[in-house]
Amino acid sequence: MADTNTSLPVKGCLMIQGTTSDAGKSLCVTALCRILKRKGISVAPFKPQNMALNSAVTADGGEIGRAQALQAEACGLELSTDFNPVLLKPNSDMRSQVIINGKAVSELDARRFGNIKELAFDHVLAAFQRLKEQYDVVIVEGAGSPAEVNLRKNDIANMGFAEAVDCPVILISDIDRGGVFAHLTGTVNILSASEQERIKGFLINKFRGRIELLQDGLDWLEDYSQKPVLGVLPYIMDLRLDAEDGINRTLHEENLSHSDQQRIVIKVPVLPRISNHTDFEPLLQHSGVVLEYVTTGGDFSGADLIILPGSKSVQADLAYLREQGFDRQVFKHLRYGGKVLGICGGFQMLGQKISDPEQVEGSIAESEGLGLLDISTRLTAEKQLKNVDGVLVNSGNKIKGYEIHCGISEGVGLQSPFCHVSDQNDCAYTDGAVSDDGQVMGTYLHGVFDHPEACAFILEWVSGSPVTAEDWQVLREREIERIADIYEQHIDMEALLNIIQ
Repeated sequence: MADTNTSLPVKGCLMIQGTTSDAGKSLCVTALCRILKRKGISVAPFKPQNMALNSAVTADGGEIGRAQALQAEACGLELSTDFNPVLLKPNSDMRSQVIINGKAVSELDARRFGNIKELAFDHVLAAFQRLKEQYDVVIVEGAGSPAEVNLRKNDIANMGFAEAVDCPVILISDIDRGGVFAHLTGTVNILSASEQERIKGFLINKFRGRIELLQDGLDWLEDYSQKPVLGVLPYIMDLRLDAEDGINRTLHEENLSHSDQQRIVIKVPVLPRISNHTDFEPLLQHSGVVLEYVTTGGDFSGADLIILPGSKSVQADLAYLREQGFDRQVFKHLRYGGKVLGICGGFQMLGQKISDPEQVEGSIAESEGLGLLDISTRLTAEKQLKNVDGVLVNSGNKIKGYEIHCGISEGVGLQSPFCHVSDQNDCAYTDGAVSDDGQVMGTYLHGVFDHPEACAFILEWVSGSPVTAEDWQVLREREIERIADIYEQHIDMEALLNIIQ
């Protein structure tokens, strides 16, 4: 661990923008937050606007992006909706739910997306001001790229925000994609003169090889742009941290590459609106598990356990399951003694029916469920947002998780619950259901595999043998420390701290 002291009086803000999506902004903010925390600096993360189906629940029952939850952990802070005041959760390719200050307030289609600035920017600026008053430093994450010229007019996520609050910017780019110098210089050249001046330096991410082979390019970049390269960050192998939005394909490929035939095989269908698939990242780390994401045209053959995941559009994703013939494969899997687990939207799909009288998700009034649990679900406009902990009914093992769903489930199947829990308001209740034959279980709780006792119980339920599971929270903390060490080693931190204002 690096030196925890700093002689520099640091106060202000800094924004990390990227030349592309997935350039490394989220991870960079996470690392910088931990580095500053270790130096004794009061620091908080901030993302003006996030678009993601992976989210987390704050202590007061709000909803923020998963990346900001990880960044808050790097700062040692309890989750707050101020860290991500605007969250967009796509319902389809053309519509998104708009969450402001943790609560769903509207839906926008593609034609009305320009209204987001009018709808949300005052809330963004107010949340940022509250953080500036509470913390010495706010590290801000941009969204996508500032060079999206078609979005510039109504931008609240990149330079539109930075200009409004007078925040300095560092631009990061992923060299592993190729064309890093074109990405950096091209992005800068597209910006206005004041925005170009706002960029105070560059970071190059995911470099492999000998740095001296890159030096001529770095010298050219600094000479051409008259801006410093503040660091060249190495490609970090075996990184085990929550994915911001897309499925962590690297971890998935690593998991599938193991040849141990004794492992438990788990298959998860990739639904068009799959949400909170970070649920499965602890399983990708487990040496006793093979986890396979099944896409269009795939199958569940060879699975010991099928998990139906969360969904932002449950009825539409249930229709997709049937279109793919996945429902028939689930029934066949159960006939041969396999196990099925449904999480959140997947739990709702396992019931007798799903109704949507308020048209929360769209025009489908009612759908027939898979009929594997004796429950029915009515979708509601009010979203359930809870952090919970408790015990599993069948074992007494501890469980910890969170609820994010629109819907109330009823039926005699709930008389055989999955777990007993209490939420953040000390309200005690039962959750989920277990089928009479013990082959099917469902729960509203996301994060069920994060806690080692709950993870071990589910894997033992599948395999019939004792299983040991690693504590995902301990692993996450270890990884945050690791990336902070790597970033501090490869970034000119004194120069970076001097940029913060």
